[in-house]
Amino acid sequence: MYRIREVRSALKISQKELSDRAQVSRPYLVDLEHNRRGAKPETLQRIADALGVNVSVLTEREVG
Repeated sequence: MYRIREVRSALKISQKELSDRAQVSRPYLVDLEHNRRGAKPETLQRIADALGVNVSVLTEREVG
């Protein structure tokens, strides 16, 4: 489970902006945000870099 959408929303970044920054297609990003697809480690790293966070922030499970 990825927390991409949660982090992106908290930073007030649009899907379009994030997909451009991370160099991934918007439909692919949507699938990742809804946990319909998995991502290669290098793709997650590009998304994390685009959001300015560590990859672990995108992959850690919610507590509670």
